[in-house]
Parts: sequence; C-alpha cells; structure tokens
Amino acid sequence: MQMHWPRTLTIVRHGQSAGNVARDAAMQADIERINLSDRDADVPLSDLGCDQARALGRWYSTRTIGARPDVLLASPYRRACQTADLFRSAGGCEDDIEILFDERLREKEFGILDGLTATGIRSIEPQQAEFRRILGKFYHRPPGGESWCDVILRLRSVMDTIALHHADRHVMVFTHQVVVLCLRYIIEGMTEAEILQIDREADVANCAITEYQFDEGEGKRGGLSLIRYNVTAPVEQEDMLVTRAPDAIAGARG
Repeated sequence: MQMHWPRTLTIVRHGQSAGNVARDAAMQADIERINLSDRDADVPLSDLGCDQARALGRWYSTRTIGARPDVLLASPYRRACQTADLFRSAGGCEDDIEILFDERLREKEFGILDGLTATGIRSIEPQQAEFRRILGKFYHRPPGGESWCDVILRLRSVMDTIALHHADRHVMVFTHQVVVLCLRYIIEGMTEAEILQIDREADVANCAITEYQFDEGEGKRGGLSLIRYNVTAPVEQEDMLVTRAPDAIAGARG
C-alpha cells in the first residue's frame, strides 16, 4: 500500500515559557493583566522550560536513528523554536536536520483579550466574556483574534502539507496547547463535545508527547492511529517538574 501519511507523527507542546510563569503569578494575585512586555510571538522559554526541552532530546537520543524524528516542524513563536532547537542539540535527532518553521502552527490569536486574565476580561471586556459564555471557546472569536475553528481551518492545510511532502517519514511538530488539541480533533475526526471534554480533563503538559503511527487498517487508504497522548515520561525520567499551565488565561485563551 502506498503511504499517504507520515510513518510517525509526534506532536510536542513547547517547554514552560516565561508567559506560563507570568500567567500563574497574575492569576494568583487576581490582577487584570499578565505582566509581560514582549509580544506573544517573542515570549521565551523559562529556565525550567529549557531544561524540559533538553530532557526531551536526551530521551529520544537513546533511541535508534530510525526511531528518532527525521523531519522537524515548528511554530515560529520563540518558545516553540527554542524547544525544537534544544531538543535537537540534546541529541533528539541528527544535528544536521533543519527546523522547518510554519506560521500555521502558531499559537491561537487572542485579539483584544491578549494579556488579560479571567478577572481582566470580566472587568475590562464584559461583553466578550458574555459572548464567550454563550458561544463557547470552540466558536467564540474575539475581535482581532481567532476561535478554535479558525485554528482548525489553518491546521487542515498543515496536515495536507505533511501528507504531500513528508509521507513515510517520522515528523515531529513543536507547537502550542490549543494546536495540539485541534490537531487531535482533525486527525481523529472528533466532535466539538469530544475535544472539549479532553480539554477539560487536563491541560497539555509542557514538552508532553502526543504520537500517531500509520495504520493500514485506518480507512480505505490507511491513516494515523493514536499511540499515546500527553505523555511526560521524558521530563519525569529526570525527576524534573512537570508543568501544565495553559498557554494563556483561563476563560479567554484556549
């Protein structure tokens, strides 16, 4: 059977970022805004996030070459790029493999809600808080931002690109929490209710692994079958702190 998908597709959320740390501090203090001066695209990894990315690379370095990724795709956001680079430098793949950046893998855009905590949205943008309550996060699109559906639309074309250019390869994607969930929605043909239930059960951990393998029995031409989801073994193996803070604020960001 001719393969139309990667042999293995591994999806990784970036390591803990300075934004995750700042968000936690803002929520604990119950203030309206997250204390960050950088654009979301420029937020770097925290020191712990760098360590998590290296741990992921070391975990893969113990595998045979055939079991390590030979294609690296990354969101162009700094925290995802850093995670990919540190993974590679720690031996997670051959050091001459290029990191391919794809803006379609970027974080969900939050528009006028960017940088606000849940408290901030209720006090500064109460109309948007009400719209989101009525529509739900799957369909609510804040002015200047995206809904989950918008993210899904751009990710469908990413999957087409992966199928076209990287069939029978081991592709590893470095991206963001909402993107991990939306890719699951696409690949597994989920409903809104199903993916939001998974989202409610647990945040995607920093540097956690979600992995699919090609299965000839999936559909008429074969497809991708989920092997593991939200696995934190690489971080846990080194007795490192597992972090699960959302990329963004509760109640506004995915």
